[in-house]
Amino acid sequence: MTPVFIGSGIYRGSSYGAWHPLHIPRVSTVMDLARALGWLPDAQYRTSPRAKPLALGMFHTPDYVAALMQAEATQTVDEGMRARHGLGTTANPVFAEMFRRPATGAGGVMLAAELMRDGGVVHVPGGGTHHAMADRANGFCYLNDPVLALLSLRRMGLSRIAYVDIDAHHCDGVNAALAGADDMLMISVHEDRRWPFTGALGDDAGGRALNLPVPRGFNDSEMRYVLHRLILPVLERFDPQAVVLQCGSDAIEEDPLSRLALSNNAHVETALALRDLAPRLMVLGGGGYNPWSVARCWTRVWGALNGHTASAPLTDAAQQVLHALHWNRRGTGRRPQDHWKTTLADPPREGLVRPEITGAVASLHARFDAASPHSRRNGAQGQKKTAHSPAPSL
Repeated sequence: MTPVFIGSGIYRGSSYGAWHPLHIPRVSTVMDLARALGWLPDAQYRTSPRAKPLALGMFHTPDYVAALMQAEATQTVDEGMRARHGLGTTANPVFAEMFRRPATGAGGVMLAAELMRDGGVVHVPGGGTHHAMADRANGFCYLNDPVLALLSLRRMGLSRIAYVDIDAHHCDGVNAALAGADDMLMISVHEDRRWPFTGALGDDAGGRALNLPVPRGFNDSEMRYVLHRLILPVLERFDPQAVVLQCGSDAIEEDPLSRLALSNNAHVETALALRDLAPRLMVLGGGGYNPWSVARCWTRVWGALNGHTASAPLTDAAQQVLHALHWNRRGTGRRPQDHWKTTLADPPREGLVRPEITGAVASLHARFDAASPHSRRNGAQGQKKTAHSPAPSL
C-alpha cells in the first residue's frame, strides 16, 4: 500500500494559548511543507474523522470524556473537575478546541488502523499524545491516542503489536495502560530525570515494557546504537504484526523542553528501520516545541517513507513556508538558524557512545531474553486470535 498521510484543518489556527509551548503551528506546517515539495498528492491524503465518545470509551472513562466535552462547550471548569480530571491546569488549559482537536487525533489513529488492515504505512502527525490517563488529562495530552491506536489494532485481531516511543518525555500514559497486556510490547527511549519522572530502567510494566532513560546530550551515534543493539533485535524476536512509532521531535537538539542532542537523521533512520521490520507501521507525532524542528522532522520522515531524499536545498515554495514561521522563545539560546529555513536535513550530531548507554542496553536485552527465551516467530504475519484466547485488557 502506498503510504497514507492523515491530517486535518483543525490544527490550523488551533492553539493551547499564546503562553503555552503548544501555541506553535505543527501539523498544519507539515501539511503545507509536504505539499510545497510535491510530497503530498491528494491520492495519499485522508482527512481525519473525529472520534465519537463511544469509541473513546475503549480506553477513557465515560465521566472523563463527558467532562472534557463539557469543558469545551462552556469554556470553563470548576474546582472539582480540575482536581478529578486535570482539566483547566497550566499544562492542560481550557481552549476552544480542547475536545475536538484531541478527538481528531484519536479518530486519525483509528482510521489509520483500518487502512492498515492488510498492511502498509500510515503517518498521523496529529497523534502521539502519550501522557493522558484513562480518567485524566496529563502533560499537554487530553486523550491518549497511542493507546487507542494499539487497541484499534488489537480489535482487528492482531496478537503481537509493538509500540516504540522516541519522544524526549517518557510515555507514562501508555506505560500505565500496558501493564499485563501480553500481546503488546513497549520500548521507550526518553531523557532521564525529565518530567514526568517515570520510566526508570527497572520499570517493566508487568513485563511488557523496556524503558531506557538516557542522559543529557544523547546523540545520533548513541541513538543508532540503541536502534541496532536493542530496538531492532528485540522486535525481531517479538515478530510484531504491527508497529506504532511515536516520533516526537523534542529529542532534537534545538528543542526547548529537553536537553538531548539528536538530529532529525535519527528519526528518519528509526522510521525506515521499523518500516522494513513489520508489515504494518503507524507513525505518530508527539512532542516538539520548536516550530522549525517539528516541521522539518515530521515532513522529512514522511518524505523518507515515500522514498524522497532531503539532501537538496528546498524549493522556493517550501522555503516560504518555513520563513513564515514565528517563535517567541526568546532567551532560550535557540534562535532561528539559516539552515532551518533552507533545508530539511539536520547536520549529523555524532559522538561517543557512553558507558551508561551500553550498560543500560545490555541490561534491557538480558531482561527481555530471560522473559522471552524462545522466538515469537511461530506463525504467519497477521495471524488472528481465536475466540478461545482473548487478549487481556490494556
